[in-house]
Amino acid sequence: MPSSRARGTAMIVIALSLAACSRPPPSTGAWDPRAAAAYLDRRMQWWTEWPKAARDHGTFCFSCHTAVPYAMARPNLRSMLGETAPNPNERNMMDDVRKRVRMWKEISPFYFDGPDAPGKTAQSRGTEAVLSALMLAWDDARTGHLTADTRLALDNMWTEQQSSGVNAGSWAWLDFTLAPWEIVESQYYGAALAALAVGSAPDDYASSAASAAQLALLRAYLRREYAAQSLHNRLILLWAAERLPGLLSSDERTALIAETARAQNPDGGWSLSRLIPSCTQRTLLQDSESDGYATGLATLVLEESGDPAVVLQVQRGRAWLTHNQSGHGGLWLRGPEEFWVARSINKHRNMSSNVGRFMSDAATGYAVLALTAPAGVPR
Repeated sequence: MPSSRARGTAMIVIALSLAACSRPPPSTGAWDPRAAAAYLDRRMQWWTEWPKAARDHGTFCFSCHTAVPYAMARPNLRSMLGETAPNPNERNMMDDVRKRVRMWKEISPFYFDGPDAPGKTAQSRGTEAVLSALMLAWDDARTGHLTADTRLALDNMWTEQQSSGVNAGSWAWLDFTLAPWEIVESQYYGAALAALAVGSAPDDYASSAASAAQLALLRAYLRREYAAQSLHNRLILLWAAERLPGLLSSDERTALIAETARAQNPDGGWSLSRLIPSCTQRTLLQDSESDGYATGLATLVLEESGDPAVVLQVQRGRAWLTHNQSGHGGLWLRGPEEFWVARSINKHRNMSSNVGRFMSDAATGYAVLALTAPAGVPR
């Protein structure tokens, strides 16, 4: 039998090996599209099978953190991976959206009002209507033709728009006191996403007379509430403004691009705490370190602006993303997935748990969008 000293040495070697495996591999100076796709696909499959995501008529809800970034980013990886068609997870995701759009008048909302959840039915309808229209319009933009399902989704979206009161032009939006997507201030974020959907829809949908009145209401709301918004929400508006002109004045656009550039960290990334440092409902966690979500979003939007004043910032943002695909699939052993890490600013979560990875799901989606966009060329 081995001596106690030999057994102890062996245990130390094993422990050191496991510790080494738990750390991400050193950067090779390039990001791995296949590893990013593996992570996104696995997370999307988990989401569709998660009992808490299940909804009426065999559907599932779609979230701002996992489903929507997946639907927008995953198609960009197809050509890089030699794929000629959507994979089963993509088809399942978009089939779910289309099914709920077609059954809009009969299918139940994602959430219902309750004693401790007033307004959730209207918030669910507003949120779903905008996200459905965005995902389908984004998909149609790839083919350049507006499909019947997308037109129906946009019709549903306009029916849910608030036409009077202080929030006229916007949509009721899910509020679970979870920044950055589900707080009171996220109503503006949702309206900016609606503008992105309209601007992304092909066949010159934005010029359609059928939606002119509703679009005018939306524009008025976005301009009226602009000054009170976090940098995070205003970045979403800048993204939309590159596809739907007239949402920002020339001076506002220039100032917003400059503000975003100033918020960049010395390492080339951005911090979500810098984009949304506070909200009215809770004290947010503060973390000045660059993260995948903030960096992916800021880099993407600056890229799409095509502004020559921020070419260097875009290059540094892309470099940060290229060198920080540092998350991996297992606690001890590195799996086939690699992703970009972001943490909740609401509460400390177990980053190895499925819920703890919600922010990293969004980070990976936006990082892929940024890294697969034509650098410095607005679309």
